[in-house]
Amino acid sequence: MVSTSFGDKGLNLSSPQKVYIIGVGDDGLPGLTTTARNLIENADVLIGSKQTLAVVSDAPGERRVVGADLDEVLTQFEQSADQKLVLLAEGDPLFYGVARFVCDRLGKERFEVIPHVSSMQLAFARVKESWEEAYLTNLANQNLEHVVQQIRTAEKVGLFTTETCPPSQIAQALLNHGIDYFTAYVCENLGSPDERVTTAPLSEIVKQEFSSLNVLILVRQPEVPDRAIEASSRRLFGNPDEMFLQSRPKRGLLTPVEVRAIALAHMDIRPKSTVWDVGAGSGAVAIEAAQMASQGVVYAIEMTPEDYELILANAERFGVGNLKAILGRAPEAWDKLNEPDCIFIGGTGRTVPQMVASAAEQLCPGGRLVANVGSIENLSAVQDTLNTVGDVKIWMINIAHGNHQLERVRFEAMNPTFLIGVTKSHK
Repeated sequence: MVSTSFGDKGLNLSSPQKVYIIGVGDDGLPGLTTTARNLIENADVLIGSKQTLAVVSDAPGERRVVGADLDEVLTQFEQSADQKLVLLAEGDPLFYGVARFVCDRLGKERFEVIPHVSSMQLAFARVKESWEEAYLTNLANQNLEHVVQQIRTAEKVGLFTTETCPPSQIAQALLNHGIDYFTAYVCENLGSPDERVTTAPLSEIVKQEFSSLNVLILVRQPEVPDRAIEASSRRLFGNPDEMFLQSRPKRGLLTPVEVRAIALAHMDIRPKSTVWDVGAGSGAVAIEAAQMASQGVVYAIEMTPEDYELILANAERFGVGNLKAILGRAPEAWDKLNEPDCIFIGGTGRTVPQMVASAAEQLCPGGRLVANVGSIENLSAVQDTLNTVGDVKIWMINIAHGNHQLERVRFEAMNPTFLIGVTKSHK
């Protein structure tokens, strides 16, 4: 005997029938496989929204309408445990659909899932764009402000809109944040006779109204750089990554905010400190160090001309006049710089340990050096190097970001990274 309990709802299903979760499109029964069609036509009870029930109007089973309250779906299962049940969903029930919810609550063994082509798949097919690396989400369970910031650095975007958050409102929110570099495709009533795809810039989408059944696709215009968040409400340190201008080929390679905050804390920066940021990239660490060492000086050392220009632009955005960008390759580039109290080194490749060794020689006695490495090999080599400098501390940082999916929070882990810190001994 199978017995499944459901928390405070008191749901207890004894020897229940298998429940079939079947995805349907606007074309109804004719668009389904023979197996899916037979299951729907022979069901005792069909459960679904008004829209999904309407597209299978020829099926004879009893119809029970459920809305956005997913707990109501479980109640319907309880009331019909011994009947042949079919739960209808739009498109692919496992893609931002109800299947994940009921499988998590009642157990996967209770269900069989038969997907249809999702409206998101259809939308990307209609605009002839791949969706392999697109940012996809559902505005029914995501905060618009959060979604806008995710869109800022995306190449392609697929959004399930809602009646309360239609394409025009999304387009206006993007424009309000200076994000105007996407071509928008609003795909309405996909798979039905009145299907329509509207292609327009965001400035035109703001002025238009669309059917409530739509998917919004955004495709980034070629060779357009990100728009960074305005720096007017900046923090002393730990500013969001999106506040810094980044080169598109290297987007996401700056020191992430969580790692940056920990590194800066362990660098022991004082108001009058002299700080070196070696391999500064777009300058995120150097800029926040300059805010902390407000009466000192920070040297951002970078050998790539494009990143050097980004350091200058980001320094201007944050208004840090005590940051000095140095274009050149270390260690030659720091020959004439003031002796540092604090050094940060970030980077990859075989030269990192040698760079750390050279930098440690320049560090004043009692000064702090913190290196950020991503591989075990560099971690070991840098540790061996710094063991001769002073007392070494090592941190492995493994951060996961929470994302809302349906009514749950799920976590996406970033790649682990390592910080190695040392205080140079007085010899």
